[in-house]
Amino acid sequence: MLVLSRKKSEKIKLGDSIEITVIRVCGNKVRLGIHAPNHVPVLREELKK
Repeated sequence: MLVLSRKKSEKIKLGDSIEITVIRVCGNKVRLGIHAPNHVPVLREELKK
């Protein structure tokens, strides 16, 4: 597993078409923005059941 540290507004790129942006950090919570093509499913793990 790759572990990365990011600050607010910093981004992570996955391949050429997926971008994850740190929107907000508040205590132990992080809000992320995810840009991905429509054919790529993006789900929270608890919803995969």
